[in-house]
Amino acid sequence: MTTADLVLTAQSILREKAVREFDEPIQLASGAMSRHFIDGKRGLAQASDLRAACEAIAALVHDAGIEWDAVGGLTLGADHLAVGLAMVTDRQWFFVRKEPKGRGTGQQIEGAVVDASSRVLLVEDITSTGSSMFKAYDIIAETGATIVAATTLIDRGDTATLECQRRGVPYMPLGTYRDFGMDPVVAG
Repeated sequence: MTTADLVLTAQSILREKAVREFDEPIQLASGAMSRHFIDGKRGLAQASDLRAACEAIAALVHDAGIEWDAVGGLTLGADHLAVGLAMVTDRQWFFVRKEPKGRGTGQQIEGAVVDASSRVLLVEDITSTGSSMFKAYDIIAETGATIVAATTLIDRGDTATLECQRRGVPYMPLGTYRDFGMDPVVAG
């Protein structure tokens, strides 16, 4: 299957299983309002659907010539994608806690050891303004790791694209609001 075919298959799954449209706008995690709600975790709860999305993302990153060692992002949005991508590519996964662990070692990054030798693929399931993605980015960058690319299932706006450009990080969403016929979410 070509990368384009993989992407179209994953978008079709997301359109069918993850996207819901309401008569009235609802509030998103970003604080923005939208008639569309996207649940990337529920939409990819079937293992074969998660595999299809992760294979599409892996193909996009591979086609861009980007090499990486570990994949992860802020828990909970990145968790299923981090593990799925690690499984389909035989690489390492990690999760970034929102706050450092309050006991034991006080770690904020769980799973793979992420340090100055790591090339990281940053993931998030659904991106509206990118705040979760960039919180994870900042925590990962503190380790000295190199964030080689960022990706998401669906980018609901243009804010994350602009911020990735500003940070010099290639950004490869599996789809955007345009692909799904939605109005863009604007950072407030």
